[in-house]
Amino acid sequence: MWSVSRRHPHLILTVAIAALAAGCSYTAELRLPERQAASSEILWADGTQLTRLHAEEDREPVKLGHMSPVLAKAVVAIEDERFYHHDGVDARGVVRALTRNIEAGDVVEGGSTITQQYVRAVMLGPERNLERKLREAVMAIQLEERYSKRAILERYLNTVYFGNGAYGVQAAARTYFGRGADAVDLAQSALLAGLIRDPGAYDPYTVPGAALARRNEVLARLEHLRRAPADEIALALATPLGVVPTEEESRYPAAHFVEQVRQLVLTDPRFGVSPEQRHRNLYEGGLRIHTTLDPKWQLLAEQAVGRVVSEPATDPTASLVALDPRDGHVKAYFGGPDFFGPALYAKWDLAGQAARSPGSTFKPFVLTAALDAGIPLSRTYSAPAQISIPQPAGAPSWKVDNYDGNGSGRMDLTAATVSSVNTVYAQLVTDLGAQRVADTAARLGIRSPLTAVPSIAIGSNEVTALEMASAYGSFAADGLHADPVFVTRVTDRDGTVLYEAPTRRERVLDETTARTVTGVLQKVVERGTGVNARIGRPVAGKTGTAEEWKDAWFVGYTPELVAAVWVGFPEAERTMRPPATRVTVTGGAWPAQIWQLFAGAALGETPASLFPVPATPSKPPPASTTTTTAPHTPLLSVVGMNAFDATRTLADAGYTVRNRNAPSRRYPPGTVIAQDPPAGRTLRARGTVTITIANGRPRMVAVPTLLGMLADEAGNAVEPLGLVLAVRVEAEPPPGDPSRAGRVWKQAPIAGTALDEGGTVTIWVNPG
Repeated sequence: MWSVSRRHPHLILTVAIAALAAGCSYTAELRLPERQAASSEILWADGTQLTRLHAEEDREPVKLGHMSPVLAKAVVAIEDERFYHHDGVDARGVVRALTRNIEAGDVVEGGSTITQQYVRAVMLGPERNLERKLREAVMAIQLEERYSKRAILERYLNTVYFGNGAYGVQAAARTYFGRGADAVDLAQSALLAGLIRDPGAYDPYTVPGAALARRNEVLARLEHLRRAPADEIALALATPLGVVPTEEESRYPAAHFVEQVRQLVLTDPRFGVSPEQRHRNLYEGGLRIHTTLDPKWQLLAEQAVGRVVSEPATDPTASLVALDPRDGHVKAYFGGPDFFGPALYAKWDLAGQAARSPGSTFKPFVLTAALDAGIPLSRTYSAPAQISIPQPAGAPSWKVDNYDGNGSGRMDLTAATVSSVNTVYAQLVTDLGAQRVADTAARLGIRSPLTAVPSIAIGSNEVTALEMASAYGSFAADGLHADPVFVTRVTDRDGTVLYEAPTRRERVLDETTARTVTGVLQKVVERGTGVNARIGRPVAGKTGTAEEWKDAWFVGYTPELVAAVWVGFPEAERTMRPPATRVTVTGGAWPAQIWQLFAGAALGETPASLFPVPATPSKPPPASTTTTTAPHTPLLSVVGMNAFDATRTLADAGYTVRNRNAPSRRYPPGTVIAQDPPAGRTLRARGTVTITIANGRPRMVAVPTLLGMLADEAGNAVEPLGLVLAVRVEAEPPPGDPSRAGRVWKQAPIAGTALDEGGTVTIWVNPG
């Protein structure tokens, strides 16, 4: 061990002189300070209490000899690798940290030693100034003179904060792994060591991906310093996080929203200079946190989701984010069905964390980029069922299909948006360039990294519901964008304002462009794929269905509200078609229905507002966009709509509608299960469309025994049951008795099988 006083006398002399010049005299007292805790309040937008955050400190000191040796090694490796080679202040470490931070362009390493961190946590206040740093350095050196490295490390490991209320390694090991500090293995030790720098940013419960990356960073440091065998490091790197479920918390409403608020405080330096101080301020500082969440809208959001996604055992789930587009205030936030439940993904925020393919809800960004580039709505493209677009040399052609497999002739941009025609948008994005679309989406409010590839036009980049609501808010606000706001004001226990949300809106779109896009998206709801979102007032919006029906979206808005709804399975991208789901879930089905239920109720007492129209339309609307007068137009799909909306949609488009009923196991009663002609087929105005409406589940009947019967006898047996008989003439192997000629020797399904009325029973009959 080298000594500061022997080898670097100038360092301690400089620090000591500066301290004396400040007129200070310091002694290190190893005791934890007494603190008076006061719970913090999170408030609804109307000022009533949403929940209280209580002080929940968990401490259990343990001797260094009762800790896993690899745990201490991991902490030293990542927090102060030269801990055993300095006397409290590590000048070399400060230079190394400064160099690494400059190279990274961010704070990736701190310069404080473990001894300095301990002094700061238990003996000094939160202020950050030169005198405080001098005091910290002097006291760290004094501490090293009075106590052994082992004693200092033991005290540090028993006081450092690991997040989730756990102070010290024993409490942390029990909180995250359900075992004592003496029983944690290499992978677990690395995770705990990685939490020290910023427990909120690496919380394995709320940001498991970041926690895993940080754990692996610690393991890599251990390997670099040769503090653990390489084979054990490799095994630890392949080990999952393995944290135990959290204990049952006190339940409160809008828990995913509360988690967003909690993370804001825990990660913002305005609420404390260190993670420990921010945690203490949040849980003990008596803060009053005023949020934007509207209690009425929040309840309506939860009810809307529950009414549509009504069978939680088998149905997918949903997320919903509703903002006021005029100021960005988040007024409803549904991030999942049960934050406090036992499900693996219960705390995963489906509204703000889960990024999924947005499907065709990305098309308005392509349309915006086109208008900005001077392309008018009247521009037409061919609209085949499938198209293959050549790519740069060496890349395979991009093959694009329309959602319903149908195509038509040429189509302008309005009609292509209303009917969500992929092949038209594939040609449009090729003309524009994918980077222009990515830049437009980012400007409007998409914050996830976007890959500028042609498929961006049909939703290849993953985004969150929060981002989509924010970006569509730019259309609703006439081209002005306000970032999402969760918290309006935070005060301390004395009423001092610690934070106030800025009132800031930025023009991201030309007013005429925003109004033109809105005009097109109104038609999507009036007579396109979004008709299920009608609420009796002007609404603009867009549906989206990802490939293989894995994600379904509706994002819609009025001048007063913008809401994004996503439906899907949280744990994996699973198809939402029968038999996996009760119905085929598209953006125009469940997401639009949820949006309609929520927005209709949320705005029920608000007078309807009209969208402003562009001062000068870029082009007169072409004849093909007026379906009631066009001689031939491609039919829209109404399958999955309720019968009333389907009939109204077709009638509004100028068609004659005829109904027929049929039982269906896939669709609920009153839902359109088929249409003739099918979607995409060209039909004259005032032509007839026949829709088939589900009228309940088919009756189940038991298949009778048909073996040994003649074919006519078998037919007489199944006819009264409403079953259809299919006959195959084929000799049974090996050839049987001649007396069995003409008789049934095999049937499928077998006798006793429950079969839907109208189902088919196949029999095999011997020749003769």
